[in-house]
This record gives sequence, C-alpha cells and structure tokens, in this order.
Amino acid sequence: MPQIYSGLEPAISILMPAFNEQASIAASVRSMLQLTYSEFEVIVINDGSSDATLEMLVQEFSLVPFPESYRLRLQTAPIRAVYRSPRFRNLRVVDKENGGKADALNAGINAARYPLFCGVDADSVLERDSLQRVVKPFLRDPRMVASGGTVRILNGCEVQDGVLTRVALPRNFLALCQVVEYLRAFLFGRLGWSQLNAMLIISGAFGLFRTNTVVEVGGYRTRTIGEDMELVVRMHRILRQRGQPYRMEFVPEPVCWTEAPEDLATLRNQRIRWQHGLCESLTSNWGLMFSSRGGAPGWLAFPFMVLFEWLGPLIEVAGCVLLLFAALQGLVSWAAFGAFMFLALGLGVLLSASGLLLEEMSFHLYPKLRQVALLGLVALLENFGYRQLNTTWRFIGLVRWAVRHKARWGTMKRKAHWKGQ
Repeated sequence: MPQIYSGLEPAISILMPAFNEQASIAASVRSMLQLTYSEFEVIVINDGSSDATLEMLVQEFSLVPFPESYRLRLQTAPIRAVYRSPRFRNLRVVDKENGGKADALNAGINAARYPLFCGVDADSVLERDSLQRVVKPFLRDPRMVASGGTVRILNGCEVQDGVLTRVALPRNFLALCQVVEYLRAFLFGRLGWSQLNAMLIISGAFGLFRTNTVVEVGGYRTRTIGEDMELVVRMHRILRQRGQPYRMEFVPEPVCWTEAPEDLATLRNQRIRWQHGLCESLTSNWGLMFSSRGGAPGWLAFPFMVLFEWLGPLIEVAGCVLLLFAALQGLVSWAAFGAFMFLALGLGVLLSASGLLLEEMSFHLYPKLRQVALLGLVALLENFGYRQLNTTWRFIGLVRWAVRHKARWGTMKRKAHWKGQ
C-alpha cells in the first residue's frame, strides 16, 4: 500500500469460523497474525467442534479464559467462553455451541470491536498485505460497505507456517480446471459487475464488510447454505429500498488462496451445495429484481443470475434431452448442430482465455511458459466432460432446492504442501 495511507487505515476484525479444524487451525491462525496491517484483531470462533480444535488453540497460543462483556447484536447459539492470549494481544477465541458457519460469523460480529470485519475460511491462506489491498476501496469512498478480492487455487503450492512460499499449478486435472474456472469467474465476471456496482457475490473465503451495515441488515442468515451470497444480495436489496448511497467493489489483486477439491465426490457435493445456496439467495431476495430502486443490481445482475446461473442448468439439461429426442426422430441437421457447438465451445474458450490473459498481463503469477500453455490447454479441455459434469451437479442442486432437500456442508482433504503445522 502507498505510504500516503499509512496510519489512516480503519481497524479490522478478522473472523475465522472453525469446526473440527484441529489439523490446521494453529497454522491458519499464525498466518493471520503475520499479516502486515496497522491495527487488526483475529477472532477465532470455535463452532462446537467435536475434535481437539479448542485444545490445540489453547496449547499453541497459551489461551486463558477472559470474562469480557459480550454484545448481543445478533442472535446466535449459546456462547460457552471467550479466551485471550497473553502472548498475542490481538487474538481472541470465542467458544460456542454448534450453529453452523453463518451462526459462527454472527457470533464473531458480536465480539468484533472494529468498524470493519473480514470473514475468512479456516483453511484460507492470505497474502501478507491482503488487508492493505482490500481496504483501499474504503479509503477512497466513504459509501463503501463491502469489498472482495481475487481467490486463487492453493493446490500444488507450498505453505510454510501458514504463509504461501511457492506458487505452482496442481497436477490433478480437476484442480487445474478449477484454476481456469476461478480466473474466469473473478477476473472476467466479478470485475465487470464491480464497475456497475452490481456485484452479487463476495466469496466467503475472503470478504471485507462494514460491521454496522451488516448488523443493520440482520447479519448472516442461518437458514441458508449460501450465507455469503445471500448477505450481499440482501444488502443490495435493503440499502436500495432505503435509498441509501453505497458501493461494493472488487479488488482484482490476488489476496486469498484456498484449496479446491481433487476428487469427484467432494467436487460434486461442493457444486450441488453452491447451486442450492444460489437458489436460496435469489428467492429470499426476489424483491430486488426489477424493483423501482433496483438499479444495475436489480435490472441487470439479478436477472442475469436468474437466467444463466439459476435456470442455466435446467436449460442445458432440457436442451440435451430435446436434442436426443430430435436425433432419434431424425429431425437434427448435423451440420447446423456442429456449427452451433463450435460457436458455443469457442465462446467458452474465449472467456477462459480472456481470464488467463488478464492474469498474465496484470499479475503474472505463473511465470513459466509451460504453465501458461498448460492452462491454455485446460481452458479447451474443460469443455469436454468437466463442464457437463458441472451442469449435471448444478441441476441436481436445483432439484434438491425445489424439493426442499436439506443441504449439508461437506469435508475436504488438504492437498497443498503444508509445513510447520
């Protein structure tokens, strides 16, 4: 960050929900404590873990119970105890009964002392200057209520004591497809919506919010599996209904690294859960679409999400079924079909290549030519199999939402090279 901002940055509370994270929680907290920022606190919320997560924290950071006053701004599951570290004055741990990730984040908001809070996943790895980067929009514009940064895939990278020490590509094909997918989603999609102040998603792995604004809109919704997107969409809806000037901005610099699934079962569960959460987020904030004060979020971003993200899997599956039926009836012009498929696949490759090009021009995190060539090849190959699997899983998520099936969080094995744990 330029020195002109030195000493002017607002203080930030980092909220880290943790459930059964005994294997990695110590390294994750050490990573947060090493961030370079003028004033911040780290609040770990132990969400009723059944393993030794709390014991690991107590042992590693010499935690002791601290009888501090606890502001109940948002309703949560009961709090058991609050701990502080005499060695790290900016570290606190809130031990509570299990209530889910959204409930844990609300408990963290209750405990937060600072005007901004940053929600992170317990297995996220942040760049040391990530807070400096993501807070810049708040320094430029007093209307700013939220900002999010680029999230990258950690698989294949090396982490030492919670700090990223080497950037590399994963060897697993599924993880490689997700590298391209994340580049496309963040550098091509969210960057564009941000310019219109119409960004409907800020990743739960890393997002910065104005604390009072989130409390005013009711905090995180505990009855949804997609609490990160639902909060952002609800903020758009409520703030626009009030006529309150606000902005949400995307920071294109890579600030957070997270692990991606490397097996079909875990990836399947993740994508079904994401689609289920998207359906809940949109339907619970339906009043935003085409509302008189909806602006770009209500008239552009929300309809786009409904058509391409919510109904997209249904349209694709229906198209495949219709194509099969037409082929059996001899009604298909294969020349026209081939031309259409070439156009559709070409558009998909173009979008992926655009994200890859933006990454190379702006950040150049993958310096070797063979790395760029490999990502370019994956951008082509992902259209044959990976995309169809994604569509199928999203369709299942849509169906499960429609029949009111209860979505659940899954677990994921670490694949990055972690040291010092």
